[in-house]
This record gives sequence, structure tokens and C-alpha cells, in this order.
Amino acid sequence: MTSPLTLSFGSDHGGFVLRRGLIEALKAKGYAILDRGTETEASCDYPDYAHAVGADVVGARAKFGILVCTTGIGISIAANKVPGIRAALVQSADAAELSRRHNDANVLCLGAKYVDLPLALACAEAFLAAQFEGGRHDSRVAKIETCG
Repeated sequence: MTSPLTLSFGSDHGGFVLRRGLIEALKAKGYAILDRGTETEASCDYPDYAHAVGADVVGARAKFGILVCTTGIGISIAANKVPGIRAALVQSADAAELSRRHNDANVLCLGAKYVDLPLALACAEAFLAAQFEGGRHDSRVAKIETCG
């Protein structure tokens, strides 16, 4: 028997409701979940959750991360500060798929202001189903890892 794929989730207050809905939907599909919070809709700081999820992914406690804030912008910027993280902010399933296929993204970022639960689930499913293509993309991803 294969163990379920583990996903690490995080959000600030602006992404709280969407994160909880995604967790429920993906648990029902058999994914194992690490929920790094937040636990309420009280104002909080998105970098704390981006760093916790990033640590789960680079530490191999989770295969992928999913982060949500109001726009997705701040939390994606914070996640990309974690060495080894390639976080992609998307607003379509196509972009989510391409972020994996071309960029080997390991964290999916969503903005609750722009993406509702059905679209967020479609993005997550496309992201999780896609495989990195390698080939011409290998050298580009390697350059990302050496930036800074």
C-alpha cells in the first residue's frame, strides 16, 4: 500500500476560509495534510506561515506546499525567500500545471480575493497532477537555485 502524498498548508487571516476549504477537499481525495495555520481570522503575519510551509517542503515532511493570503502576492514573495522553494502564484489551472511542468514549482500560492474554492481546487489538482518536464527547463531551474 502506498502512503498518501503529504501537503503542507498555510495562510494568513485573508486566506483562512479558502485554505480550510481546500484542506477539506484534498483530505477527502486522500492527501495527508500538515496544517500550519492560522487558526482564526484575526490579523496575523503571512511570512510566518510561508516560512513554516517552506520548511516542511525543504525538510521533506511534505512533498508540496499550498499557501493562501488575500492576494497571494505577499505570501508568495515570503515563500520564495526560503532556500529551495519555488513558489508560484497562480489564478488558473493552466498556470498551476505549467508552474510544475516548466518551473518545477514546489509551493502553490493563491489569492483568496481572486480565486474561489472551485477554481482553487482546480488549480491544486492541476498542480499536483503535473510532472516537471526537465529537458530544456533543467538549466533554467538550476539558474533559479543559484540566484542571490
